[in-house]
Amino acid sequence: MLYLKNISYHPPATVNPILKEINLELGPQKLGVIIGPSGSGKTTLLEILAGLAQQTKGNIFWRDQELTPLDLQQLAGIVFQFPERHFCGKTILEELRLGHPELGKTQVEEALKEVGLDYLSFETSPLNLSGGQQRRLALAVQLIRQPNVLMLDEPTAGLDWSSRRQLANLLAKLKEFWTLLVVTHDPGELLEFADSCWQIHNGELTIDN
Repeated sequence: MLYLKNISYHPPATVNPILKEINLELGPQKLGVIIGPSGSGKTTLLEILAGLAQQTKGNIFWRDQELTPLDLQQLAGIVFQFPERHFCGKTILEELRLGHPELGKTQVEEALKEVGLDYLSFETSPLNLSGGQQRRLALAVQLIRQPNVLMLDEPTAGLDWSSRRQLANLLAKLKEFWTLLVVTHDPGELLEFADSCWQIHNGELTIDN
């Protein structure tokens, strides 16, 4: 269970807080979707949950343990919007082994199978993949880390209808084993598989009934 209690974020340089008293509960093996326009605080919330920024107020728990930013870096995996822009490996194998040089080919094959890319050659360049394939590879990169919570920022942005549907189906499959949290301005096909939905506007989070 991921549990946020009264999370606020108000950097000194901003007049108004970016996040205001956020409360959220997301159970294990569930898919949660946070819907909101650009500038509403979605990405900032994910950055806090990934341990990349620290809240000004409030507490974050996994089960009964309160988490520090360092804890969150171990607990969570995050796939940012357009993750393909950050690929560094020349091949799929190299991309998946970045930071994990000890990984054997069997582990790499399992990660690719989990996201439906096991038919590709290890020597394929990530830059030669389609947009949908690149998003799947970015998911595999995070899954290799074995995070407790997998978070995605606008995962369907820029994809055509077919790729959006394929990605939504993949996330539905992944939630059988992982806890997933998605932020997006356009939930579309994701709503079909979501267990919980929230709206965020001007840093305020409300349950979407």
